[in-house]
Amino acid sequence: MTDFRPYPKSQQVKSKRVKPTQRQKGDISDPVDALLKERSQGVCEACGEARAIDRAHLTGRPHIDHRTQVYDLAHLCKECHQMFDGTVAGLRMRRLLTNIINEVVRER
Repeated sequence: MTDFRPYPKSQQVKSKRVKPTQRQKGDISDPVDALLKERSQGVCEACGEARAIDRAHLTGRPHIDHRTQVYDLAHLCKECHQMFDGTVAGLRMRRLLTNIINEVVRER
């Protein structure tokens, strides 16, 4: 016969999740944000003219399999961010910018 060993409800519902959730992977940490701002110097990385205020994921949150790093992001102005997310040309520009950033990271 099996022994009955009850334990409190607080132990029953404690989650021991090791793998981060998709939302946690997409979150931008303060050190990564600082590196992004240092890289862009406050200028939009797409048009090079306007003041950068938005941080755009180059790799969409559903497709990230690691915590967000500086090479997963672009510092953009509002107009370029809307173009990146809403147009075919924006998707092409996003891929191009991703390739450029990855090349620069590999060279370092």
